[in-house]
Amino acid sequence: MLKRKNVNTAIIFLLLPLVALYFLGYVPLWSIFSILIIWFFITLFGSFFVRWNYHLTSLSSNKNTPNNWVSITFDDGPNHKFTPRVLDLLAKYNAKATFFCVGQQIEKHPEVLKRILSEGHSIGNHTYSHSKSFGFFPFDKILNELNRTENLVSALTEKKLKLYRPIFGVTNPQIAKAAEHKKVHSIGWNVRSLDTTFRSEKTILKRITGKVSKGDIILLHDTSEKTIVVLEQLLLFLREKNLRSVTVDQLLEIEAYA
Repeated sequence: MLKRKNVNTAIIFLLLPLVALYFLGYVPLWSIFSILIIWFFITLFGSFFVRWNYHLTSLSSNKNTPNNWVSITFDDGPNHKFTPRVLDLLAKYNAKATFFCVGQQIEKHPEVLKRILSEGHSIGNHTYSHSKSFGFFPFDKILNELNRTENLVSALTEKKLKLYRPIFGVTNPQIAKAAEHKKVHSIGWNVRSLDTTFRSEKTILKRITGKVSKGDIILLHDTSEKTIVVLEQLLLFLREKNLRSVTVDQLLEIEAYA
């Protein structure tokens, strides 16, 4: 897997002799630009695809688990309308999940957060604001976002979060630095439902069930009616396939809280 430091080092070693050869008249300018374009696109894709582990390592599955486990995860809550319905379904099918919570939503619905924990699910940090421009935030602002959500959870539950999910799956050097500073586990996924898109419930369910197998982490969002419909059908499917949803920390064999 490509890593930012390795790629940057390789690009520098390629560029230095090319620049020298250019000034000596042996290579054209476009050869230098072609290397820079390659670097740009590798970095771009590495920043947007969390499973590349380009800037930091994110845990996206555990294919070595001896158990018939998967982990359903939910982003962007807690939502007062849909999260309780998600919890009802999880209880009905004796399934556990992990909820990556947004600080602003925790402030609005602390009782939902407490219910998530009381029913045996785990929670993680999904920033405070879930800003669309989060990928452009400087280190101090990223750290503040993580701290605000962590402090909210700590005040409500006396738990210190160790699970973190990058919003939109976007990472960069500053996000990596903040995650390392906080000593949190960055959690990705390897089955993306796309339940926040225009796709129908049937298409979303087929997308998940056509991919999911033992050790996978599934990404859903507890923010829409569509996901509720998909979730019940998914839980039925998992039961038929003798697969059980557990919390992501149980699947990955890591600690959810400090």
